[in-house]
Amino acid sequence: MSTLEIIAVLINIIGVWLTTQRIRWCWPVSVVAVLLYAWIFYDAKLYSDMLLQVIFAFLQGYGWWRWSQGGLDNGKVHVARLPLRTAVLSLIVGALAAVLLGSLMAHFTDAAVPWLDASLTAFSLVASVWAARKYVASWWLWIVLDCVYVGMYLHRDLDLTAGLYAGFVVLAFYGYRAWRRDLLSQEARRGVLSGQIGVGG
Repeated sequence: MSTLEIIAVLINIIGVWLTTQRIRWCWPVSVVAVLLYAWIFYDAKLYSDMLLQVIFAFLQGYGWWRWSQGGLDNGKVHVARLPLRTAVLSLIVGALAAVLLGSLMAHFTDAAVPWLDASLTAFSLVASVWAARKYVASWWLWIVLDCVYVGMYLHRDLDLTAGLYAGFVVLAFYGYRAWRRDLLSQEARRGVLSGQIGVGG
């Protein structure tokens, strides 16, 4: 456990909490957190995770832009259902990316857990894009991923980071409930039928 890891944990918690509240400042805060973790994961030889953090830094800009589009509800962004077609296609892309990245990491690096790390990296990118597009279902994917991350970080002796991701699981459940409540409220105001096709609502 290092001072850098402690700082990264605290900033990450702030970023995720702002996300659950649908506050756009979650994105710049998260940029700082992911850059700190890129260095931490490099030291731990979790190269896929390091790469993920670098890509995350760019995704934060995309998320900031997406969340700046459209109207606000008392200073908070509107959320949406995940279209079924989008869900299927993005999960297929995630699986293909996991196979490609896992193969590269296994053959060309000394990554500690190349296939698991690559899979988590690929599907974390899927979850991040879903979150940037304000899909409620993004929280369900984060819950699954964060549970697996806890085990991987414990295996790599990143105990504080494992604790952080355990906390993320709790925050993700809270985020899902909050976003779903807001989604139903939005739909009620617009007169949208609750049976609209979508995932995670």
